[in-house]
Amino acid sequence: MTDSPSIRRKKTQPKAEDFDHGRFHAIRQLEAILFASAQPLSERLLAQRLSVGYDIRSLLEELADHYRGRGVELRQADGQWSFRTAADLAEILTIEQTESRRLSRAALETLAIIAYHQPVTRGEIEDIRGVALSKGTLDILLEAGWIRPRGRRNTPGRPLTWGTSNGFLDHFGLDSLRDLPGLEDLKAAGLLDNRPAIAAYGARAHDMESLLDTDDDFADNESPQLDILEQK
Repeated sequence: MTDSPSIRRKKTQPKAEDFDHGRFHAIRQLEAILFASAQPLSERLLAQRLSVGYDIRSLLEELADHYRGRGVELRQADGQWSFRTAADLAEILTIEQTESRRLSRAALETLAIIAYHQPVTRGEIEDIRGVALSKGTLDILLEAGWIRPRGRRNTPGRPLTWGTSNGFLDHFGLDSLRDLPGLEDLKAAGLLDNRPAIAAYGARAHDMESLLDTDDDFADNESPQLDILEQK
């Protein structure tokens, strides 16, 4: 009994004449259109752009197969096609950016009152401004790291007092609270007008000797008083 001879199968290589240059060119066109588009594109729109005699869906699927498993993949969602980065690479593509937000007039006035009248309570801030203070205003300043709680006032209800933080000094380039601009500086900068809040902290700036750059706790028998000056 003799062994049967082994049969070797040769892989059939596509002949040059079998290569569809038209289809290959159509796929390249699709690739360029999708890559350059800022928005996902529908198959209907792509078919109008190409105007070729090939089935758009089959071209797109072939292009998607070509990109499958790469860093950029061709995705289809709700009939719209677009290039997207691979989902498993999302972590290395995350960028953290600091968002700059402009403070409202209420927040600026509140910050100025705290800076010149600290330690100051919420009620005292409202008395100076002449309007009720939104809770969100203090939250914004607290989130920015410019104010901090300074303990509770030894008065009925023991209201919480607020003062500026080291972050406030660092952000505005101040070595201490004594470096805050005085009355003449505020006038020269055009920051003083007839609004009650501006006039109040402007008057306080006139007496810079009353500012104490200290974190000492208040004695139990002492209740710190504020120089809340009425507008004349």
